[in-house]
Formats: sequence, structure tokens, C-alpha cells
Amino acid sequence: MSRLKGKATLITGGTSGIGLATARRFIEEGARVAITGTSAARLEEARATLGGDVLAITADAGDVAAQDGIAQQIGATFGKLDAVFLNAGIADLRPLADWTDAAFDRSIDVDLKGPYFLVKALVPLLSNSSSIVLSGSVNAHMGMAATHVYSLAKAGMISLARTLSGELIGRGIRANVISPGPIDTPLNDKLGLDPEASRARAKAVVGLVPAGRFGTAEEIANAVVFLASDECRFMVGSEMLIDGGMSIV
Repeated sequence: MSRLKGKATLITGGTSGIGLATARRFIEEGARVAITGTSAARLEEARATLGGDVLAITADAGDVAAQDGIAQQIGATFGKLDAVFLNAGIADLRPLADWTDAAFDRSIDVDLKGPYFLVKALVPLLSNSSSIVLSGSVNAHMGMAATHVYSLAKAGMISLARTLSGELIGRGIRANVISPGPIDTPLNDKLGLDPEASRARAKAVVGLVPAGRFGTAEEIANAVVFLASDECRFMVGSEMLIDGGMSIV
């Protein structure tokens, strides 16, 4: 288990769910790991769980001005970067009539604009060769009600993997995107549903998944390890859908 041995890596949104599971897998594969999160307390909990060598950076993924600071801390600690997983995001799901300018801007800032400017800040640190893994979603491929802005942002991330690759591949930087289907993570608890409504939603979602279940954070983390490793150096600007067949069966 040394596919990332000696590599300096960054995972945004690394305090729970897919981000935390990926940080754990990166460490198991020999990587040096930095994680970001908005809560200093949760960052410290994650760092204690993962081990004291993890670099924990407090940062808001939707704050464009904060992205340069992340790059500065990575540069000061690691000196370079070999792989980055832009995982931080929010899922604000609401009917069209309930959207406001402020809510729209916040979702786009966190799920698309912030990650874009973080990539811009990190490019000078990225090695030749290195890997950028963007976080997409099965929702970018489906017309599910109430996912308007979330799906829009994730479709942007899928497009960004292609355009970044077109511009950066000459520097040995490849960008790909991983698009999960329904995954059992703490994000599901942040939708503001009461327990009965949450159970009903989960049953309805599973009914759309041919595999008959939610995926796990560890299953996504294993795929991110592959995308971050040298095993997929010929994979450029591509999307990996891990959705239990939800989008295609």
C-alpha cells in the first residue's frame, strides 16, 4: 500500500465523510496530507483521528480571498503538491420558487467558484507530474427536482476537468472528476429534514439506484486514490461515475 508514497497531497473538506475517508486512504498509501475545513474544532478532531503529521488548515471553500492563503500554507509546509482533491461542497436543495440571490451565490461560491480559484492558486506548487481530482455528482446527469444550483455547479466542475486538462497537461498536470451517486455521509444530515422525512427520502433515493443501496465514503476514497496515483497517468479530463448504476441503468 504505497501508491502515493512520498506525495504531498491536499484534500478540501477533509473533516468528515468522503474527505475524511480519502485522507485516511491517502495516509495508508504513504502520502503527506493536508486537509481544510471551516471549523477549527472539527479540523482538530480530524487531525487527531488521522495522526499528528496531518496539516490542518482552517478555510472557507467559498471565500475566494482565502484560497491564496491555503496555497501559501501548503507551500511553506510541503514546498510542492502532487495531488489535490477538491472535495469541499454543500448541497442546498430547494424548489425553484425558494431560491434567493444570496443562496444561489453561496452555493456557486462553495461548489464551483472557490475551487476554481484554489486551483489557480495551487498551480505554481503542482509537480510535473501531478493530479487534480474534482468533485462532480451524478446530479449533473439527471433532472432531479430541487437540485438546480447544485447540479449546475457540479456540471461546471465536470467541464472544468476538461478545460484544465487542455491548458495544464503540458505542465504534466492532469485533471479528472469523480462523480458520486448517493453516498452515506454526514452531508445527508444537513438537509434539514425531520427523521421521518429523512427516512422517506432515503427510501426514495435507494429506489433509483439499481445497486439497491447508498454507496460508502470508502468506495469513493478508493477511486480518488487511483485518480491521484501514477496508475492513471493516461486518464486526462475524464469523469468517473460511481453511482450504483443510477445514471445509466
